[in-house]
Amino acid sequence: MIITKTPFRVSFCGGGSDIPDFYKEYGGCVLSTTINRYMYLTIHPYFDEQKTALKYSQNEIVENINDIKHSIFHCVLNEKKISGVEISSTADVPSGTGLGSSSSFTVGLIHTLACYQGKYYSKAKLAEDACKVEIEKLGAPIGKQDQYAAAFGGLNFITFHKDDTVSVEPVITKGSTLKELQDHLVMFYTGITHDANKILAQQKQNIAAKTDKVKNLISMCELAKSMKESLENNEIKDFGNIMHESWMKKRELAGSISNTRIDELYECAMEYGATGGKLLGAGGGGFLLFYCPKEKQPLLREKLRLKPFPFAFEHDGSSVVYIGDKYWEEI
Repeated sequence: MIITKTPFRVSFCGGGSDIPDFYKEYGGCVLSTTINRYMYLTIHPYFDEQKTALKYSQNEIVENINDIKHSIFHCVLNEKKISGVEISSTADVPSGTGLGSSSSFTVGLIHTLACYQGKYYSKAKLAEDACKVEIEKLGAPIGKQDQYAAAFGGLNFITFHKDDTVSVEPVITKGSTLKELQDHLVMFYTGITHDANKILAQQKQNIAAKTDKVKNLISMCELAKSMKESLENNEIKDFGNIMHESWMKKRELAGSISNTRIDELYECAMEYGATGGKLLGAGGGGFLLFYCPKEKQPLLREKLRLKPFPFAFEHDGSSVVYIGDKYWEEI
């Protein structure tokens, strides 16, 4: 048996500029971190070697991998020609909540299957291959930030170049600054799930039409650079203000990014201690992240009446956590 874990991500600023329609013309960038919440994948030979068993939110047992219904499983297993196995996935958070779960799953699956075949994949290759699966082969209207965040792990400034290449630059800051930042961040689950693809498809249309949304994204990239510089200078007093300014611009990128309920929660948080925040992911629901002084967080929790979601920064990215002895004896 092989077990991998792949982290989920929190994007602070620049989300949306990782969509090819935008960065191929203007260049894009995102400041994000991975957190200690994971997608776990296990693989081992199936008892009936003529069949393939998959366990996720549903169960599938097929004799031919061409009959797999799950699109990512179907694509990757057929590409690698792997069958006769049992693969299970378990996640710390549900899908559709804005933490990049789909891409974490794809990165984790590619990593797991590479290990199963006795191959080494660099973090860059894991991210590149995951992008090819989701964007090129399956045609999802998404960007590239989630795949690179999940594969590399840590607090990074990710740049999406016009020539379609991607650079991942770790943000260098003091440990005390990271602790101060983490102590100021609080996350809440809204209880609302969303279809990120629909929201991102609308955003792509707005970019293609060269509306004012493009100007918003360009401004958001500049804000991401300012946020990075603040961290490198170990000065984060403006972190919340930058988050707030970025969120005000992001919510205008597509009509479905925010809604009345989300706006009410955000305004409540700003009234009771937060200096900035954002809805994570494409929008529409999921998790709200706020920058709030530690002494004001109890009141913020009381007033929001939402489920808190504790988390810590993570630094490893997609990793193998277990390989059975019997497996190594066989290969």
